[in-house]
Amino acid sequence: MPVRPKFITFDCHGTMIFFDMAGAARDHYAAQLSPEAMDKFIRDFSAYRLDEVLGAWKPYADLVHNALERTCRRNRVAFDPAVADDIYARVPTWGPHPDVPAGLAKIAGEIPLVALTNSMNSQIQSNIEKLGAPIAHVYTAEDAQAYKPQMRAFEHMFDQLGCGPEDVLHVSSSFRYDLMTAHDLGITNKVWVNRGHEPANPYYGYTEISDVSQLPAVVGL
Repeated sequence: MPVRPKFITFDCHGTMIFFDMAGAARDHYAAQLSPEAMDKFIRDFSAYRLDEVLGAWKPYADLVHNALERTCRRNRVAFDPAVADDIYARVPTWGPHPDVPAGLAKIAGEIPLVALTNSMNSQIQSNIEKLGAPIAHVYTAEDAQAYKPQMRAFEHMFDQLGCGPEDVLHVSSSFRYDLMTAHDLGITNKVWVNRGHEPANPYYGYTEISDVSQLPAVVGL
């Protein structure tokens, strides 16, 4: 049966925006590494970014810097802070996955759309403008002073919206950043956009879609 939440909340980078950290890393390091070593470098870079968000809040530029420095050290590659600066500067230039604008546009007039993003206030508006649909509210890690998957990021959103877990449908392509925490907080209505980032994990109770064009049907639109 379709659900009709008060709000549809969603992860932005990776789920709606094509978050091309892998491409950025390849641009800078592929000439130095074999294809197999480059793949490992990208996996390590992803893992260290996740590790960095689990501590005290820090500006996202520092997070990228730290994660890249640790990745370079692990892979015995020279670290250049200018590369971290370049990768950070690319984030606001990235646009949506092709399926996103039309899918969101079918919903935006009926149910308010809310972005909960591990982003800086100075970065996110450029990404949001590229989504092609009106976003009612945008809440960042900078606002919450906490990155997902920390609960405090979600709790900040609930406080600002004046709602609880029962009032939202949360949409993400990531279990580790979003859907595990959503489950722990009691968000029963969850959608996993299977973009191939992570394997399925049915324990967390979600509706699976392959892209955002299928999201309107989940809410009966």
